[in-house]
Amino acid sequence: MNHPEPVLEMYNYHAWANGVIIDRLNELPEHVYHKEIQSGFSSVSKVLSHIYLTDYAWFDIISGISMDEAMASSSELKEEVEKKSIEEMKKTFMDLYERNKKLLSTVDMEKVMVVDNPYAGSLETTISESVLHVVTHGSYHRGNIATMLRQMGHTSVMQDFGLYLYTK
Repeated sequence: MNHPEPVLEMYNYHAWANGVIIDRLNELPEHVYHKEIQSGFSSVSKVLSHIYLTDYAWFDIISGISMDEAMASSSELKEEVEKKSIEEMKKTFMDLYERNKKLLSTVDMEKVMVVDNPYAGSLETTISESVLHVVTHGSYHRGNIATMLRQMGHTSVMQDFGLYLYTK
């Protein structure tokens, strides 16, 4: 069996897991997605938007854009993304995955880049470490979504890496 590079496999998992949680959200009553609740984020839509905008920014950084520029660019999209329906978000994520997978097919995953984070300072890191950051960041926030759904009386859905391996 042909296995993709581990970092690319993790990114494929990330794309799959976001699709699974989006599909679950699409099964729930429409109001659940934007409903304001007391939690770390004020709505599920804001968490999912945060995952998307962070992915968007980090892949801009991977493509060579400064962190300041990437954060400004994703910030400009924030209001528009947060207002989207869950159906629109599925397409928005799919478009981003296609863009990101094309980028990952053209870069040296072990290339060192310097990220100048306005909050944490300068960091030398590789593209592969940055992709793994995107993946773990998404996992953390999909956990937030699962908790928020339970607070609203709904179940989430399994979307861990082990299940992903079974679905391949």
